[in-house]
Amino acid sequence: MSEQIRWLSTKEAAEHLGVTLRSLYRFIDEGALSAFKFGRVIRLKSDDVDAFIENCRIPPGSLEHLYPEVKGSSAGRDRSESL
Repeated sequence: MSEQIRWLSTKEAAEHLGVTLRSLYRFIDEGALSAFKFGRVIRLKSDDVDAFIENCRIPPGSLEHLYPEVKGSSAGRDRSESL
């Protein structure tokens, strides 16, 4: 027996992702997230939204460029010594 599909409206999917409808439509238009159009209604599979979330996971160590250590600075060492 096949499992029943759980459909989400665009509003529900956007709320589940914590993004605006505009961002959700951009994800769909760019092909990052699958969606289906039934007449004038757009629906997304709950499983596809969950898979999209997992595909957006940030791997550890990939954000180092956002907090580069300043060369020659002892600010980080001084702070850790005082703790």
